[in-house]
Amino acid sequence: MKRLPPGPRKLPIIGNLHQMSNPPFRCFRDLSNKHGPLMHLKLGECNAIVVSSPDIAKQMLKDLDPSFASRPQNVAAEIMWYNSSNIVFCPYGDYWRQMRKLCIIDLLSPKMVRLYQSIRLDESNQLVNSLRESSGSSVNLTEKIFSLSSSITFRASFGGVCKDNKTLMKMMSDSLQMATGLEIVDMFPSSRIAAALSWGKLRRIRTMRRKLDVILDDIIDRHRRNRGGNSEFGGEDLVDVFLRAKEEEELKFPIDNHNIKAVLYDMFTAGSDAAAVATDWAMVELLRHPRVMAKAQAEVRQALKENPGLEQNNVAYNMKYLKLVIKEILRLHPPGPMLPRTSNKEHMINGYTIPARAMVFVNNWAMQRDPKYWNDPEKFVPERFEDQSVDFVGGDLEFLPFGTGKRRCPGMTFGLAIVESALVQLLYNFDWKLPESVRAEDLDMTEIFGLVAARKQKLFVVATPYES
Repeated sequence: MKRLPPGPRKLPIIGNLHQMSNPPFRCFRDLSNKHGPLMHLKLGECNAIVVSSPDIAKQMLKDLDPSFASRPQNVAAEIMWYNSSNIVFCPYGDYWRQMRKLCIIDLLSPKMVRLYQSIRLDESNQLVNSLRESSGSSVNLTEKIFSLSSSITFRASFGGVCKDNKTLMKMMSDSLQMATGLEIVDMFPSSRIAAALSWGKLRRIRTMRRKLDVILDDIIDRHRRNRGGNSEFGGEDLVDVFLRAKEEEELKFPIDNHNIKAVLYDMFTAGSDAAAVATDWAMVELLRHPRVMAKAQAEVRQALKENPGLEQNNVAYNMKYLKLVIKEILRLHPPGPMLPRTSNKEHMINGYTIPARAMVFVNNWAMQRDPKYWNDPEKFVPERFEDQSVDFVGGDLEFLPFGTGKRRCPGMTFGLAIVESALVQLLYNFDWKLPESVRAEDLDMTEIFGLVAARKQKLFVVATPYES
């Protein structure tokens, strides 16, 4: 007899939607505390399984991988990412492997990430100069961090800074919030009423898609006219690689401009947003914890004093405490708070039936704050990692900021390099304080829920140049 995992009482038609609140990963944590680490919810017409246990996550994401390697499909992803022909939302299979391999070889490999060091340093210096010009005044640091991250990603991927950067950043934020699979139209896929209620949002996202087409078509046309001369390092950049692959027709799965645009938008959203969110959370927590800020600044300043030419992508080896700070940020504030998956067929786990095509949400945000695995889990304590060998590369299931298994984030090294580079420059070049009348303990730590969990409020700060 089939037995679904336990869960809260369901109402007709809507199921458990009346118990949902934003952000869902907090709501799911609270419900799981009552109903267990393997929980069933009925979200409209859809079955949803919420996982809050490293052991169960291991069964799904490792032992049964690739049975849980596909993502739930949703309307926003189909529109903004060209029928989900990108990497993040694409169903697991040979096409997905083909596109992922092209991106890793030509953009996301450790070798390429090291090559982009000059871009990171140049953009970081521009940020530093901008902050120096605002010395003594309150500035929106969140906005500057997002601009830095998107500029680095754009230059690395597409050979130059995009003239429509601000438009793309706004589009990225909006589309990531709507691509969670938790919109009404996604939870009632067969309902005309749900489609009618979502008409305004769907019109808005289709308008964004038309604007995105104009921007990406312009990038592709520019690369087609200037073949082989677009990369800042000579030769080809990612767009050139895809255009060549398309024209040579040697791929197992031929691609067209829509496939190329899907992956380009993927690289921009995944490459810039997660890194910016992590950096922003880091500065917020450092301002809330002056002791940690002072210790991290002292380490960075001493390291650069002893070796001014120190390459920032050696942070992991030369700035031990900053590495602990970044790990603690990724634990408390994982950019992707839940790992969305879908089951390709019916499975039995821990004696319960996981229905075929059920949405699965591995709540890594909850696992990374679970007192079963972490002492004082709600506290920001970088030193906790001094005596722990736990790491975020996917082997420790209680710490999964980048996921694990075949769908582990391929841009982990690329994103971490941006975070490290930005924090080194910010901590070395400035002393930081909040504007007058703003107390650190009053900072709003609420998240905006989307695929990436940014802080709801922008961070305004006063930066005072540090004279070494």
